[in-house]
Amino acid sequence: MKRMSMIFKSKANKALDKMEDPRETLDYSYQRQLEMLQKVRRGVADVATSRKRLELQINGLEREQDKRTEQAKKALQVGREDMAREALSRKSMLESQLTDLRAQYQQLQGEEEKLTLASQRLQAKVDSFRTRKETIKATYTAAEAQTKINEAFTGISEEMGDVGLAIQRAEEKTENMKARAGAIDELLASGALEDFSGPKDDIQAELDRMNSGPGVDLELEALKAELGQGPAPKQLNPGAQQGQQQPRHDTPQQAPWPQQPGGAQ
Repeated sequence: MKRMSMIFKSKANKALDKMEDPRETLDYSYQRQLEMLQKVRRGVADVATSRKRLELQINGLEREQDKRTEQAKKALQVGREDMAREALSRKSMLESQLTDLRAQYQQLQGEEEKLTLASQRLQAKVDSFRTRKETIKATYTAAEAQTKINEAFTGISEEMGDVGLAIQRAEEKTENMKARAGAIDELLASGALEDFSGPKDDIQAELDRMNSGPGVDLELEALKAELGQGPAPKQLNPGAQQGQQQPRHDTPQQAPWPQQPGGAQ
């Protein structure tokens, strides 16, 4: 099972490596960094919002303290010391709240500064990655184009290999058709096959066969003469193929019989 798992993982890794496009991987990594940067910025904004809210509360409590102080002064001016005491007592209660709020404010302010610094550093890292990403993508695209051009010239690419095989098959089929056509022509010429594409002329076929006979006989006699097996071939009279002429005899014509008396011969 462990061996099968290793084989499966190796084949899956090889398939994934073949399918992987470095440009898409770089774009995806850059997108993830942008998302992380956006989260950090949102965090900074949330901390700044909380800090601002505490700042507003502190300002409100400080205004409330000033108001209680003014109330105590006015109460003393009219001779109401009890009212002045009550106002100062409430002012004291506000002071404890202000102390807690100021402590929280300082804490949020520190966190905001840290997140702002981290956001700036991450922004610089993302910008640097983007520049490097575009450089790598451009280099990869150029190398890919050069590789395809070289493969096309050398014929080792898959597409050009298929084109080469198609051309080779077409050439083989063409040669087979030419050989077949030549063989059929020879068979038709020798009479082994009949041509059914036109009307059959028996007289012309017989004449062609008779005309080809003397040529074969002459060639056979020439070969025999060359081997010393017979006399030299005789040249046929051009008119012999059309018919033999009767020989002329230079014999005197017979004299006519003497006529008998009375007109009888």
